[in-house]
Amino acid sequence: MNSQNGFLLSFIKYGENDAVLHCFTEEEGFQSYFLKGIYSKRNKKKALLQPLNKLNFSLSHARGNGIQSVSKFELVKNNDIYTDIKVNTIIFFISDFLNQILKYEDKNIPIFSGIDDFIYELTHKNYQAHLLFLLAVLKIQGVAPLLSDGSFLDPETGTFSKGITHQLFNEEISLLWKEALCADHFYVTKIPSSLRKDFLDSLLVYYHYHITDFKTPASLEIIQQIFE
Repeated sequence: MNSQNGFLLSFIKYGENDAVLHCFTEEEGFQSYFLKGIYSKRNKKKALLQPLNKLNFSLSHARGNGIQSVSKFELVKNNDIYTDIKVNTIIFFISDFLNQILKYEDKNIPIFSGIDDFIYELTHKNYQAHLLFLLAVLKIQGVAPLLSDGSFLDPETGTFSKGITHQLFNEEISLLWKEALCADHFYVTKIPSSLRKDFLDSLLVYYHYHITDFKTPASLEIIQQIFE
């Protein structure tokens, strides 16, 4: 039996009372776990199945299909952030996003720590944290834009040029990218509320160019409605 700390990214009900959890763990990266009996009437721990909750899993032997079973699990830290509808929407969007792009990711401490930093920002009601977290992930993965003197970001090449190459990447949006990339701490960058939708759209365009098989998260429409 071993123990793992991990962020819950998604979960699927399996049969009447069981579930399969998809998590990003500190020591082994993306993992799927089988959790027996979580939906039984007497089990009060199903309330802990919240996206991006940081959980400690005690794991037993792998099942026939190779998925390890969870013998017990505990909440590592109670952030009490799920009552804020804006924060809740951000969490669902980012967990949806991470569940996709980390599916084949092995141990990656910078990303694991980055999720911790992101959650910290949400506890302090930083409602633009998801935008800068998406940029932080690009930097960790080594595909963030290269800084230069140009005023317009070319999303396909990941460089700044002297002329506009994509309608979303005007001078204003490109400058926000450059400011965030130059900042010592991503989250100090201020993104005006009037530009947040366009900035998010520009991030997703960049991901489509640089992350293989990237698909726009299904929860995008919800997060855009909440912040309109």
